[in-house]
Amino acid sequence: MAVGVFDSGLGGLTVLDALTKRLPEVPFVYFGDNAHAPYGVRTADDIFNLTCAATERLWAEGCDLVILACNTASAAALKRMQETWVPPEKRVLGVFVPLIEALTERQWGDNTPPREVSVKHVALFATPATVASRAFQRELAFRAIGVDVEAQPCGGVVDAIEQGDEILAEALVRSHVEALKRRMPDPEAAILGCTHYPLMEKIFQEALGPEVKVYSQANLVAESLADYLQRRPEFRGSGAQSRFLTTGDPAYVSNKATQFLRRKITFEAA
Repeated sequence: MAVGVFDSGLGGLTVLDALTKRLPEVPFVYFGDNAHAPYGVRTADDIFNLTCAATERLWAEGCDLVILACNTASAAALKRMQETWVPPEKRVLGVFVPLIEALTERQWGDNTPPREVSVKHVALFATPATVASRAFQRELAFRAIGVDVEAQPCGGVVDAIEQGDEILAEALVRSHVEALKRRMPDPEAAILGCTHYPLMEKIFQEALGPEVKVYSQANLVAESLADYLQRRPEFRGSGAQSRFLTTGDPAYVSNKATQFLRRKITFEAA
């Protein structure tokens, strides 16, 4: 029954939290590749190889379906994985599509041609690797036309969040928003394109102003997965219990994760 959830570090816990609230009957196995985090400054080949290794570990736990709760992995590795690597009896899904469906007001599986949408100016905040991949723009182009996307690589934010330095993280967020607004003074919507960023959502909103609609991923991904599992129950997998795995030091990661989610989380060595 288990579904795998992967992230380079702790950010995917924001998605896992929403998933467990939406699907309390489904066990989830979370894999954090903390030993190699952050992914946002790595090469595309590096990200692909690390993501494949983590996915194989989750398959070994009985997770036939793996959610890449990491925008960098979704952007830099997912398409290549799906086209060249994932066997037909497994599924690996990313976190971009539910976000874009919400932004463009399209239902899951709506394959009609791209059309005009109400939002014309979108700010994208993401890791340098996600921005460089242009995966968000590519997925958006399948569904919408006439949307101007201004992307801001948010260097340092993930490291500050992982280290628990909220003051630095807040200062960096405000600096990155300021840099983007110099290029796009009046965005109508903002995408938080990293699963760490929901922890800073209030700061993003304050810096952007109340007139900007901020899209955060966790709840959108949870709704999308609930819909997917209803249609494809065979991908719930054969695992039977929830677990937390890390390539880092389990005691250190457990302590950080407990602070992160404000509830007791115990990681095991992957």
